[in-house]
Order: sequence, then C-alpha cells, then structure tokens
Amino acid sequence: MNWSGLESLVSGVNKYSTAFGRIWLSMVFVFRVLVFVVAAQRVWGDDNKDFVCNTRQPGCTNVCYDHIFPISHIRLWALQLIFVTCPSLMVMAHVKLREGKDRKYVALHPGGSHLYANPGKKRGGLWWTYLVSLVFKAGFDVAFLYILYRIYHGYDLPKLSKCSLAPCPNTVDCFISRPTEKKIFMVFMVTSSALCIFMCICEMVYLIGKRIAKYVKARHENERMLFADHHLMTNMAPPRSLYRKTDPTRDSKLSLNKKEKAKEIGATTTL
Repeated sequence: MNWSGLESLVSGVNKYSTAFGRIWLSMVFVFRVLVFVVAAQRVWGDDNKDFVCNTRQPGCTNVCYDHIFPISHIRLWALQLIFVTCPSLMVMAHVKLREGKDRKYVALHPGGSHLYANPGKKRGGLWWTYLVSLVFKAGFDVAFLYILYRIYHGYDLPKLSKCSLAPCPNTVDCFISRPTEKKIFMVFMVTSSALCIFMCICEMVYLIGKRIAKYVKARHENERMLFADHHLMTNMAPPRSLYRKTDPTRDSKLSLNKKEKAKEIGATTTL
C-alpha cells in the first residue's frame, strides 16, 4: 500500500488544524504509519510460515492458526489507519466547497467582495465538520482497540497455545514465532492509539471551550452595550443652567412682610 500518497493527502489538513490537530497528525505518521511500514510488517511477515503445532495431522495447523489469529494484526492496523485518517478529508472537502462557492460569488459580483473572508476559518458549518471529524477519529480508534482487545484477550500473545479443534486428533500445543517481540509492538501500537485518542479529546475540549468563551464574551458585550444605551440618558444629570437659583431667606422675608401688613391693617381698624 502507498502510504506516502495518503500522508501527502492528509497533510493538507495541517493548515486548517489547531495545535492539537498538528500534534495528532505528527503522532499518527511518526509513531504509527512509520512504525507500521518499517518494522511491524516485517515482524508479522512470518506469523503463518513459522506457526508450528506438535502434530502432523493435515489441516490441524491451519485450523489452529485461524483460531488463534482470527484476523492478522497487520491487516487490522492497516484498516485502523485508513479509517482514522479518512475523517480529516471531510474538513478538506468542506474547505474546497467553500473556495468553490467563493470563486462563483466573486465571478458574479465583480468588485473585490468575497463570500468568505477566509474559507479555512473554522466558523459556522466548517466548525461542526471539524468537530464531527474529531469524533469519528476518536471513535474509530476506540472501536479498533476494543476489537483487538476482544480478539486477543487483553492484548496478549502467549508463547504456548492449546488447540483441540477438528481435525486435530487431540489437544495439541501450538507455538507462535517471536511472541515477545510481537507483544512489544502490539503494546506500542495500542499506546500510540490511546495517545491519539487523548489528543482528539483535548482538541474537542479546546474547540468547545473556545466556542463557549467566545459566546459568553459576545453576550456580555451585548448586555453591557444595551445597559449603557438604556441608562445613558436616564442617569445623566441635567445641566447646571437648568437649575433655578433660590434665595434661602426668601421664606423668612415673606413671613415678615405678611406680619407687617397684618399690623397695618390692625392699626387702621383701630383708628
């Protein structure tokens, strides 16, 4: 299989990814694809040829091998890598769709205006596409780890396996070639898959947290602007020119004038 073509295709997503996405992509191609191509295929290349059972019964060795290895590690990991890397193509397809729409918009509206200021900006539908791709990547890794765990009983490769399936005449002992080395590679691949799942979860938390923080900030700004617009004129004090100047001795002067007028009236009445 030409893994370099897949690498060049998926690496195009790097410019649309966050820092966590770039780390995830580096881990996939350094710790999984590179190890798979360089070392793992050679380690499991002799699993069928060097699988030995202590019997000469025709067909017994093949039946026992099929029972102990229901699916080859190499083929299972190849499927896993294909399924894990393909969701990244969803993001590229969405960006290409945006770029095509933007070109059509520019052609219909000559004047320098664009439908998308930056087609690769994770906003709107592209944000959801990116988030769904992360869910698929983490989900595929979890599913394949579970399948591997169920098939090989906890990621274990025993040095000696018992087999009593027909056409074996009785319970025979079967031996796997280089079981320790194969187990080390299996643990390494499982660990790298778990780290990739962790990076996908971190990236999902980062995207959702950033989106929530942006929404809260925008809502706070809107509330602050509405509050300012509503209370700007009502809470503003009137200008000093509108205040009427009052004489503090005005009331006392009025009362004195009233008393003087009352005395004058009383004096006239007595006369």
